[in-house]
Amino acid sequence: MPVPAHISDAPGSAVLSVALIDPDDQRRQKVAVALAEFQGTTVQEYSSFPPANLDALPRLLGQRYDAVLIDLDSDPEYAFDMVESLCATGSVTVMVYSAQSDLDLAIRFMRAGAREFLTLPLVRADIAGALGRVSIRHSATHHIRRTARKLFVFLGSKGGCGVTTIASNFAVALAQESGHKTLLIDFGLPLGDAAINLGMTAEYSTANAFQNSSRLDANFLCSLLARHSSGLSVLPAPGEFSPLQVPDEAIDKLLAVARQCFDYVVVDAGARIDLRGTALFEESAMLYLVTQVGVTELRNSNRLISQFFSNRGRKLQIVLNRYTPHALLFDDQQIDKALTRPAQWRIPDDYATARRTRNTATPVALEDSPISRAIRQMARTACGLPASPEKKRGFSLFRREFWSSARPSRETIESREG
Repeated sequence: MPVPAHISDAPGSAVLSVALIDPDDQRRQKVAVALAEFQGTTVQEYSSFPPANLDALPRLLGQRYDAVLIDLDSDPEYAFDMVESLCATGSVTVMVYSAQSDLDLAIRFMRAGAREFLTLPLVRADIAGALGRVSIRHSATHHIRRTARKLFVFLGSKGGCGVTTIASNFAVALAQESGHKTLLIDFGLPLGDAAINLGMTAEYSTANAFQNSSRLDANFLCSLLARHSSGLSVLPAPGEFSPLQVPDEAIDKLLAVARQCFDYVVVDAGARIDLRGTALFEESAMLYLVTQVGVTELRNSNRLISQFFSNRGRKLQIVLNRYTPHALLFDDQQIDKALTRPAQWRIPDDYATARRTRNTATPVALEDSPISRAIRQMARTACGLPASPEKKRGFSLFRREFWSSARPSRETIESREG
């Protein structure tokens, strides 16, 4: 199984995320390739400038990336407005580049707040220096930018309850609603479906992390991740059968490194109650028990809660999936009694939407449906946002059009046999 190779001249040990904005496809791709040579740097490409509402830029980019790299040659005046908007809050490092070696142009953009002015064609030493300075600034402000790192674990009362669908769409919604760095880890062994549900293909998986647990650090974890167009990072389960036996220590180390790098870590644990001795089920983790209103599911949920999770209090959230209140054999009182407590979340049974998104490998969370609204509300509550998002027409239009131009991130480094 291939293992990512380390690059010795990496600009720093921190994991840096860079948004690259350039409408010129050929030029943007060359810049992305140059950036991707540096270990620990992930690149998200945007093929157009935002069409409106620059006031929303700091929220959409400042909380999602460590640096934003903007092309100046396509539209210098609009690029200048973007730089000013992003730098007004100081939440992200802004870098710019141009084919012109123009001192006056560089001074103008530096006064607007840009911290790096690069000239095309990019020189490796210049990129290394710029990323190194971004890394230093990132490390200095790391403790300020990070919210309390949270772990969300989704566990099913039995197979087939829809844990993967809910966990993967919750992760997408959490990344979008919070604007913070979010990672989804699929603990499905021997095979997992989270990546398939999101319409993704990935070269690496949790198997690579577990097989190389001794060298697992922030840089190595970053090199294993795939990037979804929503901004979510994903570490999928293996796509092939593997005889891998994973010790608890390897799981704990993976979670520890993940929580150092990301604000939110979402885990699809399937029905892996056998992992209850690991950090997955530590007291600080928020556990979502996914079940359905059926005899077997309610019985299993009762046993799980009574034997393992009776003392978790608010750290245990019960999710009733495929909920159809008018077609149930049990009323709410009977359901609460079986579960020993009320369920916090009810995901409606919307078969048509679920089937369509499953067949097209499109996350439910990216469209408007009863299922997506319920899951998005779960995500908003998890990251401390109010129940009803404030409707801003300009902001919504900007987010929809601008983010639709995002391309999946490139692999940050080339792979070779480890």
